[in-house]
Amino acid sequence: MPRDPRYDVLFEPVQIGPVTAPNRFYQVPHCNGMGYRDVAGMTVMRGIKAEGGWGVVCTEQCEIHHSSDITPFIELRLWDERDVPALERVAQAVHKHGALAGLELAYNGMNAPNLSSREVPMGPSHLPVASFTYDPVQARAMDKQDIADLRRWHRTAALRAKRAGFDIVYVYAAHALSGLQHFLSRRHNDRGDEYGGSLENRVRIVRELTEDAKEAVGDSCAVALRFSVDELLGPEGLHREEAHDMIGLLAEIPDLWDITLSDWSNDSQTSRFGGEGAQEPFVAGIKGLTSKPVVGVGRFTSPDAMVAQIKRGVLDLIGAARPSIADPFLPRKVEEGRIEDIRECIGCNICVSGDMTMSPNRCTQNPTKGEEWRRGWHPERIATKASDAKVLVVGAGPAGLECARALGARGYEVALAEAGMELGGRVAKECRLPGLSAWGRVRDHRVQQMQNMTNVETYLDSRLTAEQILEFGFEHVAIATGASWRRDGVARFILRPISIAEGAEVLTPDDLMAGKAPSGKRVVLYDDDHYYMGGVLAELLVAQGRKVTLVTPAPDVSNWTHNTLEQGRIQTRLLELGIAIEPHRAVTAVRAGGIETACVFTGRKTELACDSLVLVTARLPNESLIQELTAKRDAWKDAGILSVKAIGDALAPATIAVAVYAGHRYARELDGPETGDDPPFKRELTEVLPL
Repeated sequence: MPRDPRYDVLFEPVQIGPVTAPNRFYQVPHCNGMGYRDVAGMTVMRGIKAEGGWGVVCTEQCEIHHSSDITPFIELRLWDERDVPALERVAQAVHKHGALAGLELAYNGMNAPNLSSREVPMGPSHLPVASFTYDPVQARAMDKQDIADLRRWHRTAALRAKRAGFDIVYVYAAHALSGLQHFLSRRHNDRGDEYGGSLENRVRIVRELTEDAKEAVGDSCAVALRFSVDELLGPEGLHREEAHDMIGLLAEIPDLWDITLSDWSNDSQTSRFGGEGAQEPFVAGIKGLTSKPVVGVGRFTSPDAMVAQIKRGVLDLIGAARPSIADPFLPRKVEEGRIEDIRECIGCNICVSGDMTMSPNRCTQNPTKGEEWRRGWHPERIATKASDAKVLVVGAGPAGLECARALGARGYEVALAEAGMELGGRVAKECRLPGLSAWGRVRDHRVQQMQNMTNVETYLDSRLTAEQILEFGFEHVAIATGASWRRDGVARFILRPISIAEGAEVLTPDDLMAGKAPSGKRVVLYDDDHYYMGGVLAELLVAQGRKVTLVTPAPDVSNWTHNTLEQGRIQTRLLELGIAIEPHRAVTAVRAGGIETACVFTGRKTELACDSLVLVTARLPNESLIQELTAKRDAWKDAGILSVKAIGDALAPATIAVAVYAGHRYARELDGPETGDDPPFKRELTEVLPL
């Protein structure tokens, strides 16, 4: 289909200093958990973004010197000339598809504990390092020679970036992850010299590095300044009014302004706490301070919202990190008039958790993320079927939906049987919970795609038995029947069922999502799951008028969501709702009218009165069907069955992202060769140097 003319403005070229972006789609720098360790994987991933139509594709932050080393996090490095060839591959992969390549030079300063290099960290002042893990290390205040060295290191890195073939070179002063932002900050900068105190002085080092980069590479490379306009700390932190004054002082020096919020948790808010375009109040008005193009983010997935940003003069370029992960081909789909095919980001930040856990990042919507090189999975292309076998998929949750969709894309004849009356499984239930409505996109995208497939049939209200499956004549059967929450207290801290008195009201997330409410006013929610469910259900219970106490063995609520950058917001919201939080305690027994909890350190017991207990603990796979079929294995041959396999939560409960990946993997590997004991993916090995 031809492009809708409403979106023509998105495909206009934009001049950025000496280079020209072919359109307004701009993949801003974003981490990926691969970096210098998995260069091939990272390179192919960036190249696919360019293939998908992003006019500019940037790297993650790239360390410019060993004195600023953010181990254990895996980013890029440009410490010396030996790092140039790897970066050159990235630029070439992006250029292959006509996009501009951007490199974000980073000196993390006080954010870098230097756990690998063991150099003493440096910053504007004598302060503890501002790392995620509260490392017991302090940064020393930089003297004039240190600042001169930093200018030289940054200039050298810019020249290396130019030699590697990059079109845009970044000066990074954002997210509270950059040493340059620490100089800008009154909280971190207590200097009394020309680099501290007044606004002009605190801006000085950013001005110098930007001018140095322009002088060094500005003849052929654009120099971008990535800048945070608000820390959301009020007058104590960097705030919008002060940031606007800073931009005014630097307005025409960089070739591009890349505007962010600080810290990272503010810039990449989950959909639970911020909607599409949530950063507009902070970005609006910046174009009036500079004639240079402005790029900003807002988890944009709607081309109409993108057009509005351009036409209302908020942005010149539509920045994206997470939406470009969920759908690397988003621009191409807009250009080809295929809006309905866009895989919209759900804002869950599973991608961020990859970087936080030092692993290749993943995506709930895009199961090929991180697998582009090592498994050869392209987000838009999949091998045609290898046989005429018919496939039955039992269960239409995230694993079953993705399995059926991908099998259908390969050309297999597929029947998708769902026991209930709606598609989506756990996603259909969870997207009705407070703040999780965007998660319904996992279901909606796959259902929409299958509606256009004549080879995929969907059957609701179809609870199947093993005997029925044996009669159907399908060669392959994928069991995606999901999982159920346990109601016996077993999870991470307690590994055996706890004592539950007869008549005590014990509910699970399944009960609450099915509409069953606690009978009493006082509710204890016990969270030994530590992801989003405990906090979300606590909100739900308060909305129902319950007085809620959240008990958890962890030090804080929804502890794993530190990895999705939302734990602080979750805990703040629960406290503001009046929810009592009791950390470091485990529920050890349930009595009539209350529970017994124990301190996870001392074992000391305490009684807590309540009318109802909600257990958010572990889950059990719904495996009765796979067990029944396995018990009838001898009948498979006569029934024409070649394989029966459990996938997703039916095999082992995990995240929605894992379930989607499991369904996709099943579809990719059906009728494929067995890998035996070898890894089913390529590995990039570190060079072994002589001793």
